[in-house]
Amino acid sequence: MEEQVKNSTENIESSENTENDNLVHDFSGTKSSFLTPKLLVVFIAVILLGVGSGYLLSKNANNGSVSNTSVGGNSSSLSKGATFGSADMKTFNDTTEGVLKNGGIEDEGQFHLIRPGGDDQNVYLTSSIVDLSQFVDKKIKVWGQTQKARVAGWLMDVGKVEIL
Repeated sequence: MEEQVKNSTENIESSENTENDNLVHDFSGTKSSFLTPKLLVVFIAVILLGVGSGYLLSKNANNGSVSNTSVGGNSSSLSKGATFGSADMKTFNDTTEGVLKNGGIEDEGQFHLIRPGGDDQNVYLTSSIVDLSQFVDKKIKVWGQTQKARVAGWLMDVGKVEIL
C-alpha cells in the first residue's frame, strides 16, 4: 500500500512538471515589435493616398464656385440683368420669378416671392449663398433647390438671383 501511495505521488509530481513546461513559453525567438517594415510602408501609403485624394477633391469642388455673393452699397444701384450667386445649375435647378418681400410663413423661409395668382402661389425662400435682403421689393428670378416644408406650399433654398 505504501508503494502505491509513493507511485501515485510521483505520478502527480511528474504530471505537474509537464503542465508547467506547457504553460511557460520561450519568447526570445519571436519578434516583439508591432510595426514591421511592410506594415510601416502600408501605413505611409494609406496616409499619402488620403492626403492626395483630399487635395484632388478640394480642387474639383471649386468648379461650382460662388460669384458676386454679396452686393455692397445701396440696393437702388442694382442694375437690371445682373446675376448673383452660384454657377452650380445641377444643385440649383428649380426656378421661379416674382417680387421679393420680407417674411416667411410660420418660421419657414426668411423672404417670399409674390407671384400672380394670389397668396397660395407665394414661394418662401431661404439662402445660405446669396444675401436676399438686397433684393427686397425688386422683381427677380431665382434658381434654387426645393426643400421639404411643413406649412409653406413651396420652400426653396436660393443659389442664384437675377434682377429682372
